[in-house]
Amino acid sequence: MKKIKISPSILSADFSQLGEEIKRLEKCGADMIHVDVMDGHFVPNLTIGPPVIKALKKSTSMLFDVHLMISPVHKYIDDYSDAGADIITIHPEATDDLDLSISKIKRLKKKVGVSLNPETKIDVIIKYLDKIDLVLIMSVNPGFGGQKFMPEVLSKIKDLKKIQEEKKLDFDIEIDGGINFENCKTAIEAGANILVSGTTIFKSNNGDIKKNIELLKSK
Repeated sequence: MKKIKISPSILSADFSQLGEEIKRLEKCGADMIHVDVMDGHFVPNLTIGPPVIKALKKSTSMLFDVHLMISPVHKYIDDYSDAGADIITIHPEATDDLDLSISKIKRLKKKVGVSLNPETKIDVIIKYLDKIDLVLIMSVNPGFGGQKFMPEVLSKIKDLKKIQEEKKLDFDIEIDGGINFENCKTAIEAGANILVSGTTIFKSNNGDIKKNIELLKSK
């Protein structure tokens, strides 16, 4: 079984001191930084772009796990690669040619992630699984932090894990959306090995980030 990793979503951090927040996350045991990029078009919210990621990258040596909720995504892959993204995760619905976009990310020597919204079937990505480094299962509809976890996506993780074992493939299974100290256990049992969490990490236990990361990992 893969080691459980925590990828805190900086969407829930204090935006007035993001650099310091990232340093704090590193000190407190985070494994990578999850950056949600939203365009107000593919999802109903706007967040940050390449210049902010480039500036934040100077604050840490941790991997930047960049989730692009933008459409059309293909033409922006270079910008986020140049800004310092280590993992670039895209949605199948946001590109005209998923295979071409995956190849582009690989050519830029970045890890490839593909994200599945709650209603998106695994079938969409099965033929690409040998080229993918990470599958991100959304357990909320993307666009806003603080939403309630959708337990029905756990069956998707179990199916993905089964395919992974049968085909002897090596990709990470990440889950994002409403992850807390209760449901993280069921997500891990289903087969997820990377947990994205924002509100739970930054707000629980009076903002004790170290304790919250440790609790998520120990479930």
